[in-house]
Amino acid sequence: MRVKRQKKNRRTVRFFTVCFGFRQPFKVLCDGTFVHHLVSREITPADTVISELLGGPVKLFTTRCVVAELQKLGKDYSESLEAAQMLSTATCEHDEAKPADECLSEVLGSKNSEHFFLGTQDAVFRKKLQMESIVPLLYGLNNSLQIDQPSDFQREVAKDSERKRLTMTDAEKRMLEKQTARILASNIGEGTAEEDKWETPRVVNSRNGLGVKDKPQFKRNRAKGPNPLSCMKKKKVNDAKKPQSKPKAESRSGAQEVKKGEGGGEKRTRKRSRKGKAGPDRT
Repeated sequence: MRVKRQKKNRRTVRFFTVCFGFRQPFKVLCDGTFVHHLVSREITPADTVISELLGGPVKLFTTRCVVAELQKLGKDYSESLEAAQMLSTATCEHDEAKPADECLSEVLGSKNSEHFFLGTQDAVFRKKLQMESIVPLLYGLNNSLQIDQPSDFQREVAKDSERKRLTMTDAEKRMLEKQTARILASNIGEGTAEEDKWETPRVVNSRNGLGVKDKPQFKRNRAKGPNPLSCMKKKKVNDAKKPQSKPKAESRSGAQEVKKGEGGGEKRTRKRSRKGKAGPDRT
């Protein structure tokens, strides 16, 4: 149960940090009833216990009106008065002391611009704040501390703010219309109509009347060109680097002559010596 309760508390803190911009160190505003509960139940040190509840460092505050109210309660609240005087003081700008709930309501306001957490044991005051302001509320339950879940009012305010961030304002719409008109005027050439330049795309194979394609059409992977590295030209070899051909040895019987034939091919003829042969005597 303790783990589930801790997850719920962290989820509540995350809601206020994401939707309303609460940041660490968290500022906790304490009234007299909350301080008295911490002292009577001996929940000390208070800042460490609250930081474990919220999941981050905290700073504790109170107001002069809360301190004045504890002074009027007498000796039974003397320890609570001393503990409250040790806390930081938030400016309330009241010349005369007011009731604590009125003072805290004015300090927090409806939007809670200072991002205060409020610690109080007054259940009626907590319900009032949940209906009209953006304040995460802390309270003590026996020897432990709890945090109230976001109310319906706070959730609706978060939805409205998110909706405003997603929609364009009137000034943004006018600016967009001016920019589109300027782009259209620059893209339209001479002798061409605006409808020809900016015609609506046609929908192919649409069976329903909404103009939506029944099946998504994917691009086919077409054959790409050859690899440029495989198309490189062959390097020419210098004549100096070419191997020299060896001269052909002539035969002992005679030299060989190379003649070109009619077909362009090479034709080799051999000269024969007639030294050994003698002609007929004519004597």
